[in-house]
Amino acid sequence: MLEFDQGVKMEPDEKKQISRRDFMKITIGAIGGLIGLGFGIPAIGYILTPALAKGQTQQWIQLGSTSKIELGKPTLFKVKISRQTGWITNEEELSVYILTENGREFAAMSNVCTHLGCRIRWITDQNQFVCPCHNGVFDKNGNVVSGPPPRSLDTYQTKVENDQLFILGG
Repeated sequence: MLEFDQGVKMEPDEKKQISRRDFMKITIGAIGGLIGLGFGIPAIGYILTPALAKGQTQQWIQLGSTSKIELGKPTLFKVKISRQTGWITNEEELSVYILTENGREFAAMSNVCTHLGCRIRWITDQNQFVCPCHNGVFDKNGNVVSGPPPRSLDTYQTKVENDQLFILGG
């Protein structure tokens, strides 16, 4: 017999047995932990994936044929694009005025007023863009002529491939 300093006597081949209650506690805790991990890891991934995703890169958006554009007169192009923000995908219409003086170089301007976001329109008789909301006026190159807009119209980078006009947007 071995004797310990606390006065407990124990046989050398006698092992401590776990009680049924302790075994059930450990087993239920382990199963609960596995179930929690099974649900928790995918849930954390679902929540964090949009935040960790890299920002959307800009892409070339096809507007149409360059033959539709009149020389010296802004021409309105409308195209539907899909934007994804996190888990939400929205389809929206993008409207862009295209201006060319020589048929080779193209300028693309947004049709959204820089004052409060109203849609502008080209008035041929006045040779100007006019915002109907607050009387903002822009020249045919998108520069502010009068009214409350704080800056010129937003512009897009353009390219032409196979007689098709593209703008860089995202």
